Amino acid sequence: MILFQNAALVDGLSDRPREGVHVLVEDGTIREVSDRPITASGARVVDLRGRTLMPGLIDCHVHVVAALPDLARNALLPDSLVAARAGGIMRDMLLRGFTTVRDVGGADWGLKVAQEEGAITGPRLVISGKALSQTGGHTDLRGRYDRRPTEYYTRRLGALGRIADGVPEVRRACREEIKEGADFIKVMANGGVASPTDPIAFLGFAREELAAAVEEATNAGTYVSAHLYTDSAIRRAVECGVHSLEHCNLIQPDTARFAAERGAVCVPTLVTYEALKEEGGSLGLPPDSVAKIDDVRLAGLHSLEVMREAGVRVAFGTDLLGAMHRHQSREFTIRGEVLPAQEIIASALGEAARLLRMEGKIGCVAPGAHADLIVVEGDPLRDLSVLTDPARLLAVMQAGRFVAERL
Repeated sequence: MILFQNAALVDGLSDRPREGVHVLVEDGTIREVSDRPITASGARVVDLRGRTLMPGLIDCHVHVVAALPDLARNALLPDSLVAARAGGIMRDMLLRGFTTVRDVGGADWGLKVAQEEGAITGPRLVISGKALSQTGGHTDLRGRYDRRPTEYYTRRLGALGRIADGVPEVRRACREEIKEGADFIKVMANGGVASPTDPIAFLGFAREELAAAVEEATNAGTYVSAHLYTDSAIRRAVECGVHSLEHCNLIQPDTARFAAERGAVCVPTLVTYEALKEEGGSLGLPPDSVAKIDDVRLAGLHSLEVMREAGVRVAFGTDLLGAMHRHQSREFTIRGEVLPAQEIIASALGEAARLLRMEGKIGCVAPGAHADLIVVEGDPLRDLSVLTDPARLLAVMQAGRFVAERL
């Protein structure tokens, strides 16, 4: 047992810390939360003396197998090397305070089980398996002169996605991913930066194909997440029943209101465009991809204002690649240029937990929740940079066990 005393609790539910909180952890679970002292015989007592206690952070858009920004090269790496590098990426995420992440293309059931068994130290994984793309779409990384069969990439761990053309193939791909452990389905419904032959405005999949993916996900009790940038692509996806809208840099007010009415969730990922602009080329991002970055980067902050005004739910995501993963926490301060700190923190806690369908288990400090907790020096509600400074992250606990501690 571990008893935290005298904490300032920041959980995204208030614009001020809740002072003088006591939290009892036992067997990996939060047993008691109180504003009065808790008596627990035999517990290790950790007096936080007013330091900030928070739920473990949640990143809703990651690719833990993406060790290289050049995703075509990454897809050709041996599975053993991809898995080893993914382990390092995941360990570093956990040490930044992210105790749960949603992988939206690449991670498989094996990595999920390895984390659960402790063979890999990293965040709890919620996975889509391979993301689905049409030929020439955002996960078709073959380029204009590569005519290898699409199946060449499908079973490689380093490939973020697989190709499916036509309704029957889309249905089969969805069913295979769900059979192999996917928690939800990811589709590429728009062009992208990292892929070679699809401009940003490119629409991925026919409506019938998107609707088929949504039906298969619904039949399995889950939902579809879609890679999207342009306003027309976002509206089309929502009309087809897509629930989780990734990126959304070019969303307009009418479509944002429509998404809010349909109960969709947006997952902006602004930090990746800043990192790609600054470092992508030097880290191996192909020139064709570098040329597309500003098409979406420059609209990012405005999209946050559009979503907020429309009342659409927003979760926290980053979408970083390769060595740029180290910028993960910078998403907080980028969003802080236009949004209140409380809303940003909530996007990485309660809103993220709802999207992952794990409300009450993660993203909160409440009895019965997983004991995923972090301790930071300072108040992130006043200064979001508290969450970006490793020196101010004093402890990370996952499932009741300290994975880092400097208390």
